[in-house]
Amino acid sequence: MKEAQSPKNKKKVIRTAALSGSLYVLLEDQLRFLNQYYDILAIGSDSDNYFIERLKQREGVRSKEINIERKISIVKDLVSLYRLYILFRKEKPFMVHSITPKAGLLTMIAGYFARVPARVHTFTGLIFPTQTGMMKTILIFFDKLICRFATNLYPEGNGVKNDLLAYKITKKPLKVIANGNVNGIDLVKFNKTLFTTTENQLLRKKIGVSEKDVVLLYIGRLVNDKGVNELAQAFTKISASHNHVKLVMVGSDKGETDLLPEDTWNIINTNDAIHYVGHQNDVRPYLAMSDIFVFPSYREGFPNVVLEAGAMGLPAIVTDINGSNEIIENNINGIIIPSKDTQALLNAMQLCIKNPEFLIKLSKCARDKITSRFDRNFVWTEILDEYRLIERNLSKNNI
Repeated sequence: MKEAQSPKNKKKVIRTAALSGSLYVLLEDQLRFLNQYYDILAIGSDSDNYFIERLKQREGVRSKEINIERKISIVKDLVSLYRLYILFRKEKPFMVHSITPKAGLLTMIAGYFARVPARVHTFTGLIFPTQTGMMKTILIFFDKLICRFATNLYPEGNGVKNDLLAYKITKKPLKVIANGNVNGIDLVKFNKTLFTTTENQLLRKKIGVSEKDVVLLYIGRLVNDKGVNELAQAFTKISASHNHVKLVMVGSDKGETDLLPEDTWNIINTNDAIHYVGHQNDVRPYLAMSDIFVFPSYREGFPNVVLEAGAMGLPAIVTDINGSNEIIENNINGIIIPSKDTQALLNAMQLCIKNPEFLIKLSKCARDKITSRFDRNFVWTEILDEYRLIERNLSKNNI
């Protein structure tokens, strides 16, 4: 571990996201780690200061609310840009580092005009590849602007990097830190041995699943882009012929605009083999009691939930998209299928259900594939090394 800096010697780093909740959830404990070496200030939208206060308590960092709209809102965006500019001029950080699209756009522009030496953006996922028409053109333009005003660019994974290159978003260097993912995985916390067989059976019983059932688990937002329609349709066919197979769904559509159609909600609410438990603050008990993780998303940056499932020893059925296909090796620790393909999803689920030995083989490899590449201590150290490299390069250039 690197030697921490004394408070007097710490340089300032401002971390931004559109929502302070994103910093709280996506960067759990990372800001505390970095705060040993840099004076970290966390910035994001948080109207009631709920996450602002929790960031201060858990991470031990300074935190401030500045509204950053997730959607395009010209007047509000200009106000946010001005507020960021004033803050940067006052704080004089050596680095600003953003992790979400709108925060990236405003942070990089404000940082440029405030003369912040290092302007760093991490692309945690790209929206434009799945868009069409004018919206796609606008989103590409915004990502090009981010790159124009940034000094350092970090795609969260190689899939994101390849998309940035394919669409010619920038000619600047693109570097994936560690093996991808913004925070890595806490292998102590996400460990199936923390949960006893009795605890697993009690949870199953509580939600209406028997000890002998094969449990498929979905965790994520209940929206179209997560492949929930295909999952509901495929599982309807599975449950019709396999009464010992159950689907547990963890998540919510609260605050979403990409709402599921009524037909899909009818399937979820009326199929007795589907157990919808809503949002859960701690998903580990559900991972521990399940047999197969299913995540048929259309697009991702580098999905934490697939890492968490693997760390808990669950093989995963995922779509061939950025991030998921960098975590899962086909027929090694899971199965990779085309996105938006209900039949392929059905076939993959049937393969696992009908071949217990194959499922056991996948399960045995699941945790090892995560521990060898995504331990969060390794990811944090790589991020710190990158910060220090940026700092050294600035010193060489007398900036």
